[in-house]
Amino acid sequence: MTTLLLVRHGRTTANVDGLLAGWTPRVHLDETGRGQAAAVAARLLPIPVAAVVTSPLERCRETAAALLAGRDGTPEHVDDRLGEVRYGDWTGRQLKELAEEPLWRVVQAHPSAATFPGAGAESMAAMATRAVAAVRAWNERLGADATWVAVSHGDVIKAVVADALGLHLDHFQRIQVDPASLTVVRYTELRPFLVRLNDVGGAVDGLAAPAGRGGAPGDAVVGGGAGTASTGGTAPEP
Repeated sequence: MTTLLLVRHGRTTANVDGLLAGWTPRVHLDETGRGQAAAVAARLLPIPVAAVVTSPLERCRETAAALLAGRDGTPEHVDDRLGEVRYGDWTGRQLKELAEEPLWRVVQAHPSAATFPGAGAESMAAMATRAVAAVRAWNERLGADATWVAVSHGDVIKAVVADALGLHLDHFQRIQVDPASLTVVRYTELRPFLVRLNDVGGAVDGLAAPAGRGGAPGDAVVGGGAGTASTGGTAPEP
């Protein structure tokens, strides 16, 4: 039974500014994001892991570095298949502007049919296929008794969760994955089990309805957004 610990990268300035970073280079964790990465790393440190596999983008590499601290001998692998969606011409644009694009409604309601515009862009379906293939390949490589960490991005993790639940990709926008959240999937011979979803291990003050993001009230945030927690997911001091 292979156990996959999915960790979304910590918060970035692009998340706070409402930008769809995509594969933009040199998008780094902000101060809150670094604290989030350190917090989830501390929570996971007692768990032996066979490997940490990460998206090649800086925000994930920085989160992976925090997870590897204190884990002498744990290998790190970089896998492009865990990289962010290639959003093409949407990359670097404000989410509130993108919410006015006709394609936004397709991404919300029928993401399996959504292909982003521009050179080098991909479809949501292609992203989901490569992400799930990566997870299955690493499960096979690391073995049935392994526990391993994948550090990736909001939409990518949502696609892996949808696959684990047997959901069509058109339902994946119903899943929330916040920065530095932990999602756990166990893969058995017969079926995967979703053990934990979007766990930030913190207080409940972030459960109030979010405000100020693009789109209609029921829309998912393309790219995953900045999350609802303002303190990095750590519980307050008593």
